[in-house]
Amino acid sequence: MVSSSSPAVSQAGARALVEGGTAIDAALAMTAMSWLALPGQCGIGGDFFAVVREPDGRVWTVNGSGFGPDGASAEEYLERGRTALPLSGPQAVAAPGAIGALAALHERGGTRDLADLWAPAAAAARTGMPCTAKNRRDIVEHADSLARDHDLARWLLPAGRIPDVGDRLVSPELADSIERLARRPGALYEGPVAQRAVDLLRAGGAPFSGEEWRLAGSVAVEPAISGPYGGFTVHQTPLPSPGWMMLQQAGLLDGLLTGLPTSGAESVHLLSLAARRAFRDRYERCASDNDAWRTVLGADELSRGRQELLGEPVTAGFPTGIAGDTTSCVAVDADGRAVSAISSLAFTFGARISIPGTAIALNNRLARGSYLVPGHPNALAPRRKPLHTLNAWLATDGSGRLRHVGNTPGGDGQVQWNMQVLSHLVDGGLDPQEAVSAPRTTVHPGSDADALGTPETLQCESRLGADVLAELVARGHDVRDVGEWNGGGSALLVSVDHDRGVLAGAADPRMDGVALGV
Repeated sequence: MVSSSSPAVSQAGARALVEGGTAIDAALAMTAMSWLALPGQCGIGGDFFAVVREPDGRVWTVNGSGFGPDGASAEEYLERGRTALPLSGPQAVAAPGAIGALAALHERGGTRDLADLWAPAAAAARTGMPCTAKNRRDIVEHADSLARDHDLARWLLPAGRIPDVGDRLVSPELADSIERLARRPGALYEGPVAQRAVDLLRAGGAPFSGEEWRLAGSVAVEPAISGPYGGFTVHQTPLPSPGWMMLQQAGLLDGLLTGLPTSGAESVHLLSLAARRAFRDRYERCASDNDAWRTVLGADELSRGRQELLGEPVTAGFPTGIAGDTTSCVAVDADGRAVSAISSLAFTFGARISIPGTAIALNNRLARGSYLVPGHPNALAPRRKPLHTLNAWLATDGSGRLRHVGNTPGGDGQVQWNMQVLSHLVDGGLDPQEAVSAPRTTVHPGSDADALGTPETLQCESRLGADVLAELVARGHDVRDVGEWNGGGSALLVSVDHDRGVLAGAADPRMDGVALGV
């Protein structure tokens, strides 16, 4: 079974399974098709993270993100008179880790040739993927920026105009890039394409040496990080992913939500307090190159945190962004192998520039994730990866059997919504579709660099009900009603029913996704 935020993407994954591929093969095929189906959300020039559970119970991860320029630091940028990194253009870019991570995933567990798995995506680029309503909204919002980049304009603004829904978006340059990288993924990091990328960035004032770009292509397989919740073990992606933040919330809340209404005021209140604490700890203590997260997940600290949570008042927020664009997919094969994978350009269309001649859009992860705050754990510094929003999870039971595999896009909403879905499954006993469809709440913003100092609110879907919203206000939350279905994200889930021998899949109704079984 597969699930994604696009029918075309899910179809690509289902096809890979039908043709004898594994869940890893399906995730590789779906990720590539996402570059065409959801071009504002992900791409070759972005990042990619995945957690994999093997049939024998081993769990491992790949984590593909890159460094900023070797010549950049918070101090140096402040001396230039900057107070924040620009959110678009060369100075917003971090070296992209997606292709390095996908190559590592394929090398570790792919069974089909990468060129075969990516051929449908290349064909879609060459013949044109029909523009969806989601694509069109993204293009309308960023048309001026896209028009300034030759290759992106040719692809996404055909004949110099905003496409209508159903118009084919053709990019022979991107098709060539997909085919080239399927044959040799390292061609993004060394050689003519890499040199063009580095030259572009240097010309735009980003002091890349080229070495940090090359290093983004070297992605190692790493162990997952894990923690308990409700008799299950939750497995997550490690740094620079915020996977530990989901585990921290699980550790703080384990047992506290059992028996409570899943969308009641007490559950929402406790979930929001746990999320607030995780964001506070990330901002104050954690970086991609320190081990503060291990302390946060220590038994003594979690025990103290649980006690504080139960007596904690709702107070003014700390310097804390939910906005962003990402997409994800999940797959489970007949052998019990499972993959939760997620990829992103950071914000919509990333930095809104592409490597000349390739149509490879570059991310703006550096601007989104690094702080221009000298001495801060997450301050911009050479060979320090910006803290990330991407994370992927799966859960096993006490016997080590796979039970759930899921994820969601949504910036700093991800760790909150993943925790909510887990609680709905474990504490509320909801089925997968009920769990991803349940009313969503979000502590907003999180801790994106561009949102530091923004007043904190609790965004709630109105389906919680007027009485619940009123009780949350009475408890001190600054509640914002975002409408019935506008809480954000696109949660995906596949669950295993071992008693009946079936898989149950779900896709979030807030997006266009679908789960498909084969």
